[in-house]
Amino acid sequence: MKKESSSIYLYGAAVLVVVIIGFVVLKNSTPSVHTSFAECLAENDVKMYGAWWCSHCENQKTIFGNAFDQIEYIECSDSGSRAINETCKDIGLKGYPTWEFSDGSRLAGEVTLEVLAEKTGCELPTQ
Repeated sequence: MKKESSSIYLYGAAVLVVVIIGFVVLKNSTPSVHTSFAECLAENDVKMYGAWWCSHCENQKTIFGNAFDQIEYIECSDSGSRAINETCKDIGLKGYPTWEFSDGSRLAGEVTLEVLAEKTGCELPTQ
């Protein structure tokens, strides 16, 4: 009897693990409505500078969903540190996020998708 109940627990745990992994995979593979917009930003050499600890950077990433993978992202703080790294210090960044465009201009702070579309000419998808 003991062997049967431990087998049931192991089976249940295995099913739970498979369900959780399936959920994570599906969530991460769901296409974003912003994929073509993010691809256009990348084609136009748009970059976002940020820091792993920056809540505003996280907000920008969240807006794009999985499509943020298309954006060139430059991390400005080494893991575990809040100090600006040399890469970002050398180009004079003062805050995060900072968006940089192909003409060298920059916008600091959270930038709306509408502003990014206007600045780059990329078409913003309708939802």
